[in-house]
Amino acid sequence: MRRLGSMAGLLLAALLVLSGCGSSFPADPEGTLERVRGGTLRVGASMNGDWVRISAPGSGELSSNDVQGTEAELAKEFATRLGARIEWVAGTEHVLADELKHGGLDLVIGGVDDKTPWVTHAGLTRPYTESRDGRGNIHKHVMLVPLGENAFLLELDKYLMEVKAQQ
Repeated sequence: MRRLGSMAGLLLAALLVLSGCGSSFPADPEGTLERVRGGTLRVGASMNGDWVRISAPGSGELSSNDVQGTEAELAKEFATRLGARIEWVAGTEHVLADELKHGGLDLVIGGVDDKTPWVTHAGLTRPYTESRDGRGNIHKHVMLVPLGENAFLLELDKYLMEVKAQQ
């Protein structure tokens, strides 16, 4: 009887802990998905062949017309899906990954592959496409998002997998 009471107590404690967790999994500690939906998606774009091309004259704000390429189009369509406008930031992968790490960007694109050294600075989408380089090596392409922003990452992953399935 005592054992049954102990088990019931453990079960009750477990239920209380789980009910306190709520149903908002995955979560964004910084609220990225909630902030971006209907707002602004801050996208860092690093020039890299057909993945990202930037044609802006000089420095200053970039428009969606200034940023083209395979990943730029994916970012534009993802923003549309979220009802968001894009604020573009051009830079090197190094600068953009650092900006992402410190909360200044929501997404970094630029032909990044899953072997990126920025894995300690950013969350990575699942590889959504592959390419071969001139030596025949296969590269699995990902996009970078803020570390720990799992609801945002899941939404982006779902979008990229839907696009992949349509190809």
